[in-house]
Amino acid sequence: MTDLAIEACGLIREFGANRAVDGVDLAIPRGEIYGFLGPNGAGKSTTVRVLCTLLAPTAGSARVAGYDVVAQSSEVRIRIGLALQEAALDDKQSGREILELQARLYGLEASTRRERVGRAIELADIGDAIDDWVRTYSGGMKRRLDVAASLIHDPEVLFLDEPTTGLDPVSRVRVWEEVRRLNEFHGVTVFLTTQYLEEADALAHRVGIIDQGRIVEEGTPADLKRTVGADVIVVELRDELERAAGIARALPRVDEVTIGSRGLTIATANGASLVAQVAVAFSESGVATESLTVRTPSLDDVFLRATGHRLASEANQ
Repeated sequence: MTDLAIEACGLIREFGANRAVDGVDLAIPRGEIYGFLGPNGAGKSTTVRVLCTLLAPTAGSARVAGYDVVAQSSEVRIRIGLALQEAALDDKQSGREILELQARLYGLEASTRRERVGRAIELADIGDAIDDWVRTYSGGMKRRLDVAASLIHDPEVLFLDEPTTGLDPVSRVRVWEEVRRLNEFHGVTVFLTTQYLEEADALAHRVGIIDQGRIVEEGTPADLKRTVGADVIVVELRDELERAAGIARALPRVDEVTIGSRGLTIATANGASLVAQVAVAFSESGVATESLTVRTPSLDDVFLRATGHRLASEANQ
């Protein structure tokens, strides 16, 4: 048995002239939480649909739980759990009925079915509403029920496609806690797509950053942030970005300057000692700044350096 839960080689998926996934390579060990980070339209969801056998690849190959997603699609499906962005729930069923149906569809025996449904009800954590129609549920309740249903058959690999989009902070934390529990105590491999930087940072053992269908960075969150620098100085300004970048690059102890849509990010070993020099240099050169902020690097800084634009601002739009 391979040690990889998910592997892909040169994976391509085209829709007419649009190449949504453009040569993606993946090697995800069993038992890992892998965060797939990128903005809307980057290719995250299309990649998930190919790996889950919902879409055939245009080119390349992929294996999940040791089985080819095209030639052995039925073997893949029985070993995975899937919760897509839109919860696939029947509004005219109760939460309990949906969980019971899911267990029956996977052919679980009666005794096993009762145990798994009970566990899923506990996971969904929606109280007495479990016997109400789903159409009465809030978005957070639907999301938790959908995740619980995807786990009813104890999958080896769980695909969560932006599982907390639109959830309130409390519901989001509950989903995070369950993802950690499944991984730590049950060894479930989790492939998590997200637009939320803090989600990837908090949960993922490794992160892949995808932009325009290609993985542009990959590594642990800590390693990726270290590549940016010990500190970053974020300079907000609207005009003369190229000239401002040239001024910053000429200063001593500046490691790297990245231009974004709303300003600059300056990587340095010691932001506190450099920020005053940056402010003076811009003032003397007549560059008007809106603000200068010193902080430690984030995954958004990694994303900016790799793609030229920030993910956080897009995710919040």
